Amino acid sequence: MKKGYRFLYIIPLILIVAGGILYLSQKTFWVRSRVFGCNCVDFEKATGDFDPSPKIAYFEGKEIPALVAELPEVKERVMGATSGEKWIEIILSEQKLIAWEGNNIYMETPISSGKYYPTPEGEFAVWAKFKYTKMEGGVPGTGSYYNLPNVPYTMFFYKGFGIHGTYWHNNFGQPMSHGCVNAPTLAAEKLFYWTTPTLPLGKNTIIASVGSSGTKVVVRK
Repeated sequence: MKKGYRFLYIIPLILIVAGGILYLSQKTFWVRSRVFGCNCVDFEKATGDFDPSPKIAYFEGKEIPALVAELPEVKERVMGATSGEKWIEIILSEQKLIAWEGNNIYMETPISSGKYYPTPEGEFAVWAKFKYTKMEGGVPGTGSYYNLPNVPYTMFFYKGFGIHGTYWHNNFGQPMSHGCVNAPTLAAEKLFYWTTPTLPLGKNTIIASVGSSGTKVVVRK
């Protein structure tokens, strides 16, 4: 066979191999996202509105009751003092969240951080807030799967990682999540209206901007 013709066979082979590598890499990324909760929210469809249609949810692969009614609307929003900078400290080793106003503690609550995937450490800021949102991830048919409609009072601080209310377990003080910070719903509600950006009346979602920055969130061991 002439050398010139060999390339006619080699080039398609190279393309097939490259295509296979690309497919596997994409599938690996998809699986990692679903298992570890890195891509648990569809932000293109998220509105912050309550969805009354789901009646069941899934956590750790088990069917549980979903949140079937909207939570009571807050009549009076407690914004906290303005004498110091508002910021949130999350201490993973103690499974604890502390909301600060300068050097004064506004509130303190137990939390549940990442069990199936670690909660990211570092200094962040709340970049989006949704009163309700759907979270889904893990692998269906296994103990890692979760499908949680109407997760309340979610404050995203790093990509798809956020602080939010929790109706599917009450085991605070122990890691339980896929990377997010699970908080008791009443505590999450207070934080939701205390943090910035401030949610306008009548709205269920807000995104931080240059003129409306988000509250600082520090996550440490």
